[in-house]
Amino acid sequence: MTTTTGASLAACLIAIAVMAVYLRKWWTGGRAVKDLVTMAQGFINGALATICLGGLGGWLAGCARQTAGGVGGKVVSSTTGTSAGTPMATASLGRLTPEGGCVVFLLFVILIVSYKAASKEDKGRLMGFVFAGAVLCVTAGVVGVLNGLPDLVNSLGTSGRNALEGNV
Repeated sequence: MTTTTGASLAACLIAIAVMAVYLRKWWTGGRAVKDLVTMAQGFINGALATICLGGLGGWLAGCARQTAGGVGGKVVSSTTGTSAGTPMATASLGRLTPEGGCVVFLLFVILIVSYKAASKEDKGRLMGFVFAGAVLCVTAGVVGVLNGLPDLVNSLGTSGRNALEGNV
């Protein structure tokens, strides 16, 4: 598996397993909305990292997929004796405009600040879902569900630029 082919089945299974662990803790632990917001924040940042082509976010998303594919392939084959390294159908969320890139940068800054201020459990939730978003958001099915996300980010950036330029 390479970053150009996307995620393997094993990588997706590792990402889903990470999400399942934290969602189970959330479900059995009182279902606090703030914990769900933390998970959503992480997943969205991971998803947006997949469209940061040529940037640090895109590189880290590719590393997450490669790591998950390698670990997942070994774990699945060791456990079941079958190979799960086959690539999944891929897609891309789209492209960022310069204004959208600025919004993504601000979201990454907020992610870093949130991580620094978070408890140990919240840090795990946050980074687990960043990882899951980076892995799953190159598969055709997840991209189909989130296909409006880049347009939303790009339009927010354009609105911010217009406001700064006095073109409201």
